[in-house]
Amino acid sequence: MSASDLTVVLAHGGWADGSSWHKVIAALGAEGIRAIAAPLPLTSLADDVAALDRALERIDGPVVMAGNAYAGAVIGSHDSDKVAALVYVAALAPDKGEVVGEIYSRVEPHPLAPVLSPDRHGLVWLPEEAFGLAFAQHASAEEQALLATTQRPLAAAAIGSTAPLAAWRDRPSWFLLAEEDRMIPVENQRFMAERAKGHVRTAPADHMPMVTAPAEVTGIVLEAVRSTRKEGFRG
Repeated sequence: MSASDLTVVLAHGGWADGSSWHKVIAALGAEGIRAIAAPLPLTSLADDVAALDRALERIDGPVVMAGNAYAGAVIGSHDSDKVAALVYVAALAPDKGEVVGEIYSRVEPHPLAPVLSPDRHGLVWLPEEAFGLAFAQHASAEEQALLATTQRPLAAAAIGSTAPLAAWRDRPSWFLLAEEDRMIPVENQRFMAERAKGHVRTAPADHMPMVTAPAEVTGIVLEAVRSTRKEGFRG
């Protein structure tokens, strides 16, 4: 497989869908880089890893995989030989054996972060006001409204899942730390990035940099892509 045929696979977090990456997809396309957004069911970590695997089945050649928020746990739990590098965007990076929800809550939450609890179906919905207060406070009012009205719930089972592995241990990894994230405080993001010995970049962004700081997200993805092409990929 040639690194020149590289594809970027983008994984969305909880309460979002693949369209949250649309600005980054367009920017990567302008650079001649193919990108796809993998649709995750958000029902359990195992289900989401399986969905990511189905997306990779459609791709020939190496992959740089990027995940936002909860999806950091998803990309880090995937062991496909196609994956050349990982990019964590304001994302969780649990180690093998860590519970997703426990690494999420390892530091004191931001005062404006919503209190989350599942409904009778085991689904966790984000309160509508949280989209403007904590989830995407830098987004426009129109973007916040769209995120709120199209949100996809995250199953409590996903948050309660244990990471089966930590792909960042044997793949080059990049971390974009969102300094104004009110969902995953930046000190928590930094702890995970430094533990992974990843390439760390920062941005004055909220929890959804793909929407509110797409240039910074595109930049770190391009950095991973160019490094992969320069170093080559053996699969």
